[in-house]
Amino acid sequence: MEFLYHLLLVLHLLGWAIVLGGVLVNLRSAKIPKGVLHGILTALLTGILMVGLASASDDLRDPDNAKVAVKLVIALVVTALVVYGVRKPRKVTTGYLGAIAGLTAVNVAVAVFWR
Repeated sequence: MEFLYHLLLVLHLLGWAIVLGGVLVNLRSAKIPKGVLHGILTALLTGILMVGLASASDDLRDPDNAKVAVKLVIALVVTALVVYGVRKPRKVTTGYLGAIAGLTAVNVAVAVFWR
């Protein structure tokens, strides 16, 4: 069970890395590549699976529900921004991409510093 959790964690981190990298690379052109959409969906799904796995397993530490809620809200906002930006590319600006990058950084900071 622990191996599966760590595998999901690697995929989760890769998903967030794709989101942040894809947004930062395209700041000048102000567009959201489709890979960013796949990255955020990967991060969201693997995060939900990790929480479920940790809650169901006796081997893993129970997740902090407040922390999970904060991270889920941030992830859902980023997901909504990415989906909207992919569907309406003319609405995407550098500030829009900056918001996605900033929220991604906040989500990572919450994961690291909230103990």
